[in-house]
Amino acid sequence: MQLKRVVVTGLGALTPIGNNIEQYWDSLVNGVSGAAPITHFDAAKFKTRFACEVKNFEPKDFIDRKLVRKMDKFTQYAMVASDEAIVDANLDLEAINKYRVGVIWGAGIGGLETFQNEVLNFSEGDGSPRFNPFFIPKMIADIAPGMISIKHGFMGPNYTTVSACASSANSMIDALNTIRLGTCDVVVTGGSEAAITIAGVGGFNAMHAMSTRNDDPEAASRPFDAERDGFVLGEGAGAIILEEYEHAKARGAKIYAEVIGGGLSSDAYHMTAPHPDGIGVIAVMKNCLENADLKPEDVDHINTHGTSTPLGDVAELKAISEVFGNHAKNININSTKSMTGHLLGAAGAVESIASILAMHHGIVPPTINHTNVDENINPDLNLTLNKAQKRDIKVALSNTFGFGGHNACVAFRKLD
Repeated sequence: MQLKRVVVTGLGALTPIGNNIEQYWDSLVNGVSGAAPITHFDAAKFKTRFACEVKNFEPKDFIDRKLVRKMDKFTQYAMVASDEAIVDANLDLEAINKYRVGVIWGAGIGGLETFQNEVLNFSEGDGSPRFNPFFIPKMIADIAPGMISIKHGFMGPNYTTVSACASSANSMIDALNTIRLGTCDVVVTGGSEAAITIAGVGGFNAMHAMSTRNDDPEAASRPFDAERDGFVLGEGAGAIILEEYEHAKARGAKIYAEVIGGGLSSDAYHMTAPHPDGIGVIAVMKNCLENADLKPEDVDHINTHGTSTPLGDVAELKAISEVFGNHAKNININSTKSMTGHLLGAAGAVESIASILAMHHGIVPPTINHTNVDENINPDLNLTLNKAQKRDIKVALSNTFGFGGHNACVAFRKLD
């Protein structure tokens, strides 16, 4: 069976450093940090009192006010980002065959704030089981793609992938394969997350996973730096319109890039820690290269998972050195989490958009906040430190990993 080619025809983003694609890209290339003191709740007693929140966002500016009350933030974010991507793709929603349009979305946690608030309200009451009738539909992780499809009438495959922080990368790979196999002409894919809540911050603090650099939040997310002390929690959404190549060509669509492969693997090692030798990461990048029919020397750019954790950054860069050998030093490596923070289940989509735009514009966004060399990291690697670098990118990879040992890698190619 001849697999169909898949291209990117639309992008949408709602992030801590920009509420649309234009703002997001401008902040990326200029090295803007999205970290600031938490405003969503009073974090005064928490070990970490800052995060990368979405800013200046009023959902009622984009969504009918009656629907807003029925949606958790993670769904609101998904609706706004997907709407931007659909408009960007210039899809004719009257002419398109909606039975061949799917929505495959990623969320690692889903409606955490809704769950938290309903339980708190119950615990503070008189013990009577009074719950909001929208509690369950607001909270479940699959509601975001459901609401996207309901709004636009998309009747193809519709579901959520859940693999912790690899969730939206998994959704993109599923979307890629759905189109490759001829099931759909178009898939709205990506991911959203809204875990900057009492439960989210408290839970990650209890794991000692997050940075506690409260005196300098903007510099707290510092991947690859010797003084990194954990990730910075982020929120938002990234949406990508994937389309069968001939379908896109026939309607004269703008094409950002081709999606040429995806790889998956498992560390099979630990609930939260990466394997110190990065064996799962080695496997996922090799799987991706094989699936995309690429040689290691074909790769120009890698947007790493790069969370700014002591163990994770070293393991990932060890894996890159192992997979790419002498060519590793020729690759522009970066971590856009240094600016956005870690968007958990939305990370793969938001960072893939960064890689697609880097290819489109010929500029690799920087890894900001690097001041101290880590002796455990290969000094020959180009980590695109502190300043964007111009680069003609033909092939880019985006790495995303999740608790439970889930690894995903997506490959993009610039069309001539």
